Amino acid sequence: MAEQKATWDVAIIGGGGAGLAVAAACLESGQRVVLFERDAPGGSLRQDLATEALLAAARGAALSGRVPAMPRQAEAAGGDLLAPFRARGLEVVPASAHFIAPDRLEAAGRSYPFRNAVIAAGRAPLVPDLYGLAAVPWLTPESLPVLEESPEHLLILGGEAEAVEIAQAHALLGRRVSLVTPEPNILPGQELELVVPLREALRRAGVTLHENAAVLTVEHAGAGVALLLEGGARLEGSHLVLAMGHAPRLAPLDLPAGQVEATARGVTVREDLRSTTNRRVWAAGWAADTGLPAAAAGQHAAVVADGMLRGLRARLSQVAPPRLVRSLPALAQLSMTEAEARAAGHDPQLLRVPLPDGLFGLEQAKLVADRQGRLLGAAVLAERAGEVAALLALAADQGLTGAEIAALPLPHGTLAASIARAAGNLRGTEFPSPPMRRILGVLDRWK
Repeated sequence: MAEQKATWDVAIIGGGGAGLAVAAACLESGQRVVLFERDAPGGSLRQDLATEALLAAARGAALSGRVPAMPRQAEAAGGDLLAPFRARGLEVVPASAHFIAPDRLEAAGRSYPFRNAVIAAGRAPLVPDLYGLAAVPWLTPESLPVLEESPEHLLILGGEAEAVEIAQAHALLGRRVSLVTPEPNILPGQELELVVPLREALRRAGVTLHENAAVLTVEHAGAGVALLLEGGARLEGSHLVLAMGHAPRLAPLDLPAGQVEATARGVTVREDLRSTTNRRVWAAGWAADTGLPAAAAGQHAAVVADGMLRGLRARLSQVAPPRLVRSLPALAQLSMTEAEARAAGHDPQLLRVPLPDGLFGLEQAKLVADRQGRLLGAAVLAERAGEVAALLALAADQGLTGAEIAALPLPHGTLAASIARAAGNLRGTEFPSPPMRRILGVLDRWK
């Protein structure tokens, strides 16, 4: 094994969004950085671009009534994502890396000693253990955009956000789509009140839903594939897509050799994203087990940079990033649903906010707050739900009351302003400033 003579300041495993964000911060601080990426760098970023192209084409089809050509991954893949990083001194090793010691990695037959390492290895699609699956061809959301032929009838296994997005998009683009999930409802863990109208939007788009449908067997059906469901139903399609979630890609890293503890959800980390068992090692993105349901690459990179490079007592926010379903309309879920709040022992306030109909039908929001008027969770069904959810996530992170949200200086006539104004109706809140409280006192005396 060849030996690297100089110790690297930072070794980064993974060239996805989290890995590149950490690399940028390290290079900015003058660190000597090596990054290991076996596949095309920026895989998650490229996948996001391909998905955005698909969703944009579907939106155009929904608005115009015309079905455009199916976008290809190559059209949205972008150029050399690592060029600006290499120009600033990043060493890129196009190979997979694994630990051989708590302070050393090995890749392509060479040893790389490091002072600090960041595991940002990303995630891999979950493959269910189904009888007959090994004998038939199948796709994942990552491989679907590179199909040479146009799919005639997609059978999509899964009911989470990614499955719903690609199902509706392909249906709007003129393909037959059957969405199959073993769960009683699509989008488990989201506010059911808002899932119901979204389910109807999927059906209007042409998606055939099979909820509470467990798959027993997968088999060939002519040139396509067939699913035998519990209860005897049989579905045939041209292509099978597995969209049942992801798991962190940690198996090849030999974490025990690096004295790095991990769970099935990722590397076990403290609030500053440092490994609980090896102080030289940090984790970011989907590789970190933070206990939260989503990973925010930029936020993780900032926490790692503050702790690893600047010695600050950085900590990850305990408010999870909103979960977004990029459907038409979109559905955003922040923190707890009503059911989850009640299960956690809260007696929540509920505020349902009807919104003007959007381009794709009914739009609405639901806020869940504690008795002091602070947000426990929120759900928004609207074309621009993601932007509003970002505002509500910031409000929840700062512990703002409904009245404080209503007092935010937001542009008049926007969706965010409408929901913020409605938040002022949450009980148990006061306006934040003593002058405003004095004004309210005067108004009360005038009544």
